[in-house]
Amino acid sequence: MAYVFGPVPSRRLGRSLGVDLVPLKTCSYDCIYCQLGRTTEKTLERREWVPVDAVVAEVAERLATEPDYITFSGSGEPTLHSRIGDVIEAIRKMTQTPIAVITNGSLLWQPDVRRQLRHADLVIPSLDAGDRTVFQTVNRPHEGLEFGKVVRGLIDFRMGFPGQYWLEVMLLAGHTAIDEEIEKIASIVERIRPDRVQINTATRPTAEVFATAVGPTCLRRLARLMRGQVEVIANRAPTTPAGASADGQPEILELLRRRPCTIEDVANALRLNMSEAIKHIDQLAQRGLVRRRRAGSRTFFSVARQTKRARRQEA
Repeated sequence: MAYVFGPVPSRRLGRSLGVDLVPLKTCSYDCIYCQLGRTTEKTLERREWVPVDAVVAEVAERLATEPDYITFSGSGEPTLHSRIGDVIEAIRKMTQTPIAVITNGSLLWQPDVRRQLRHADLVIPSLDAGDRTVFQTVNRPHEGLEFGKVVRGLIDFRMGFPGQYWLEVMLLAGHTAIDEEIEKIASIVERIRPDRVQINTATRPTAEVFATAVGPTCLRRLARLMRGQVEVIANRAPTTPAGASADGQPEILELLRRRPCTIEDVANALRLNMSEAIKHIDQLAQRGLVRRRRAGSRTFFSVARQTKRARRQEA
């Protein structure tokens, strides 16, 4: 599978079948908190980064896994794909499984992007700042993006979108986890009017070491400063328990290429029991194919930067 991964365990969407429409770290932002590391292709160019027919074929092949959602996310910003609307419509014809799009929201000011996302069931854009200064510091956007234009896009999309609209707000210690900054964000959220607001923080390794997580007590206090349906999703456990069947080490490596995972994440995503997941991860680590990394009190695993010897072992 080149463009479809999982299902992976999601704190919000159960077992989520991921659809990846752009090459790794192709994005309009270079967020300091990104779990995928720094952006290598910062762009506003919308084009057919990956072939639509191949993506649709892979989704069709994985529908038998019975995911709770089919989710556009993965290696970068999905709305940079110029035919995301065609992919959504093709999937809609194959299944009744809900379709979600997780986006940074930076391109919603473009009418064509808003039109292409209209047939999704759920869209989750981000708002990580309350003014231009923090926007530049935290999101490090492409030079062609203006904070006011991005906010206007978030508002305009809400006005024309018939599905569920959840807004994610990423809070970072020393940057946005401050009452004054929350008040600025809250005032913009009131203009957007999302169905719910989801408060998050950095729970996995980040692109920059100074992107620091906010503790749960502080997150809950800051969430109370915002109006509407507000929930803290940081550190929420995936809702789907591990099942009985095993997909094996190749599936684990494919999962870890997409995102750092804990042992629990691997077990839930691939329906392994914990002992099986630990056994496979340990074997992969011994072979030099995965590496461990601490983030607070949790241990995450990702694909190691491979030597020629490790690549031969994987093959």
